[in-house]
Amino acid sequence: MNRFKRILAFGLAVALTGTLAVGCSGGSGASSGSNDTAQDSGAAGGKLVMATNATFPPYEYVEGGEYEGIDVEIAGKLAEKLGRELEIQDVEFDSIIGGVQSGKYDMGMAGMTVTEERKQSVNFSDTYATGIQSIIVPEGSAIATVDDLSSDTRIGVQQGTTGDIYATDDYGEDAVTAYKNGADAVQALVTGKIDCVIIDNEPAKSFAAANDGLVILDTSYAEEDYAICISKDNEELLTQINDALSELKSDGTIDSIIEKYIPSEG
Repeated sequence: MNRFKRILAFGLAVALTGTLAVGCSGGSGASSGSNDTAQDSGAAGGKLVMATNATFPPYEYVEGGEYEGIDVEIAGKLAEKLGRELEIQDVEFDSIIGGVQSGKYDMGMAGMTVTEERKQSVNFSDTYATGIQSIIVPEGSAIATVDDLSSDTRIGVQQGTTGDIYATDDYGEDAVTAYKNGADAVQALVTGKIDCVIIDNEPAKSFAAANDGLVILDTSYAEEDYAICISKDNEELLTQINDALSELKSDGTIDSIIEKYIPSEG
């Protein structure tokens, strides 16, 4: 399917699901070392266990030993609304859905896009942010627009992300190399092992700023909506998150959190 049609389908899927939300600056009330499951998550006052992959600034990252980012702050606000203690588990991106599905985690927030494949395993809340898939290339690259990508292009992605899914669908498995995280993909680009990296725009800007000689193409690869994944067996939590997200959208909390990390000016 053409990726733009596919993205529209995903957006419609998001609109049909529910809502979400919530936040905690500086990792307040969160921990990553515990192996506790989400078994006590149903009651007020219990823990709300969030699985994430904290290598995705500005949505989730570690700074000064604390979790920071848009998803972290939204998750904290959600925990407050539910009267529960937020616990953050930092795991590989590709393991989040399986952990949520099994009940190990209450929810997954990691700049995650709704796809039809993922919806077979978990439920999704309403969208809370919009993301853009961008293309990073070396300065002077022959790749100037999306149209310059082909099955002969050596494309790097983060394993399990929509960038991985889209690029593999569009250009074939042989053209795509999946890395454990975005930093590994960018390092492969810097050393000439691949021709470009497809990744979300906000982390792309951070990677380009940190690596001389890398630029982001003006044309985006795809646009998509982010949502929270929740077990299909936990409809009560989905409803609670949807209600909380609606409130946080209405009072401007979500917008203010996003504006803090992604200023609308500059």
